[in-house]
Amino acid sequence: MGLSRFPFVFGILFLVLAGCGGAIRSFPGDGGSGYFGFTEAPEYRDGVECPKISRNGAGTSCGPGMVHVAMTLDSEYLRGSVAAVHSVLRHASCPERVFFHFIAAEFNPESPRVLTRLVRSVFPSLNFKVYIFREDRVINLISSSIRSALENPLNYARNYLGDILDPCVDRVIYLDSDLVVVDDIAKLWEVKLAAGRVIGAPEYCHANFTKYFTASFWSDPELKQTFGSRNPCYFNTGVMVMDLGKWREGNYRDKLEKWMELQKKNRIYELGSLPPFLLVFGGDVEPIDHRWNQHGLGGDNVAGSCRPLHPGPVSLMHWSGKGKPWVRLDARRPCQLDHLWEPYDLFKGHESSVQSFQRNVQHHVTASGVYLW
Repeated sequence: MGLSRFPFVFGILFLVLAGCGGAIRSFPGDGGSGYFGFTEAPEYRDGVECPKISRNGAGTSCGPGMVHVAMTLDSEYLRGSVAAVHSVLRHASCPERVFFHFIAAEFNPESPRVLTRLVRSVFPSLNFKVYIFREDRVINLISSSIRSALENPLNYARNYLGDILDPCVDRVIYLDSDLVVVDDIAKLWEVKLAAGRVIGAPEYCHANFTKYFTASFWSDPELKQTFGSRNPCYFNTGVMVMDLGKWREGNYRDKLEKWMELQKKNRIYELGSLPPFLLVFGGDVEPIDHRWNQHGLGGDNVAGSCRPLHPGPVSLMHWSGKGKPWVRLDARRPCQLDHLWEPYDLFKGHESSVQSFQRNVQHHVTASGVYLW
């Protein structure tokens, strides 16, 4: 179940989850350090109450009754991605019915293959597929941002999920890599999108929406009429339920790209991949309970200072912002809430996951599981 109050969150969650550490084992033949410094996750299986998966659909992206989750996968956020997947599986009522779609950048031809092997080694029974995202599709549309990390082409992969994922996937939950889920992902999957709504996300209507766009945007007579009669609210694109059928029909990829093209000519925003989503969907988002994105735990985009949880129940904790829990924990300067991320961390090496990835990429190659888009 979800978490209701922070005083109970820290005590109960940390003690219960940390107590499961004995079930984690290192990979055979690696000297106990784990592949790329990671250890194998416990095996999570469906309970007797879960619907049986047909043999024809088992483990496939087109199988009926699957919960589809899309995430990006790269070396920089590898540790966060592994923890996020681990958290989803640990709290899922029917973990074998969760199918992960991982999007990896193509800049290093071997990287997606190595990442595929990593995922299979950490989660041997996981249902997943890795797709290669061709960065040249978006690289010329990206403008400079308030923080260089926000300029990573992979941040824009969510714009292309309708093209990248298999056509049979008509609904997906998109998750960032710097979060953990502490509730059953099936509850988020079951959120209904009203007629005409393409995406659902927690909205924050108290936020100052105007600050996400420049004075140039608001001073332009035509641009400031963008939202028309809509009443737009800020939402975070790190957690979204997406109707890919409607997305493809409405050519929403093209609509996002048009705003990115305008941004290259006339700077109308400062914050990476978020503003185009606000421009296209603001005021027309299916509101989801705030418990599903307790975001901002990474602090702001400059200092990355510590922040508390928002009031209310918690189903998902999101370290959006500059500060990441694994970085602060390794530096021995963690925020209090970073300790709630730690029980899901499967990285047990002494070097950073990026260093380990770079060291091992020269030695490991896998053949299957990567699909080029």
